Amino acid sequence: MKKEISRFADSVLFEGMTSLRACIRAMEESIHDRRILRVLYDRDKADSKRKELGYLRAMGTKLGFPLEETDGAYLDEVTVGSSHGGIIAECTDRRIPSLSADLLRDAGFYVLIEGIEDPYNFGYAIRSLYACGVDGIVLSPRNWMSAAGVVCRSSAGASELLPMYTCDGVEAAGIFRDRGYKICCAGIRDSVSSFDADLTCPLFLIVGGEKRGISRALLDTADTVVRIDYGREFAGSLSAASAASMLGYEVLRQNRK
Repeated sequence: MKKEISRFADSVLFEGMTSLRACIRAMEESIHDRRILRVLYDRDKADSKRKELGYLRAMGTKLGFPLEETDGAYLDEVTVGSSHGGIIAECTDRRIPSLSADLLRDAGFYVLIEGIEDPYNFGYAIRSLYACGVDGIVLSPRNWMSAAGVVCRSSAGASELLPMYTCDGVEAAGIFRDRGYKICCAGIRDSVSSFDADLTCPLFLIVGGEKRGISRALLDTADTVVRIDYGREFAGSLSAASAASMLGYEVLRQNRK
């Protein structure tokens, strides 16, 4: 029960080598200002993790963080998941800047996911969007980056490798429109199939969570509302992560060189 409650709490513990490698890459490339304070590892796994610990010691010397040994019981107690593999990192918070026009690429692909209910699904969506080549994520004032460790693990590190910005959705749509972007919302009413819609860049895509969807005010900003066609009669809706994946890959297909 403790872990079930804590998974939605603030978390700057990053678990496992995939997450740690993403944090290190973000530090090396100055993607944002998060820093690793220290790495903790299970002393009983030091032999089996010799290669990983050698890499972390080298990066610690380069980037200024220490490695400290501890026991597996402590790691199990402080972590949310069960896949840390005996290695975690304590990190600083990440400052997420407010969205402004000067931060955007001229012909980019950015996504806002509005109303998502779970940090794991949020991370899954980011993982797929990163693979599709998204240039950045816009976060509404209520977002899951306070649970950064959970999001990083579920996104396979992608959340630490993408630029992120905070902004009210309607205000964000206005900023993107002023930069010449198309505004595209995922929806059903008065929609065009994603196969037929123009999803060429520059594009600002808005995907709603499966429970609350996209607000009416934000839908009203859209140039196009796109739907995901199904292969059979199906009254349900896809998860936000699945919808983001399918739309992201259609954007990739239409913009491939």
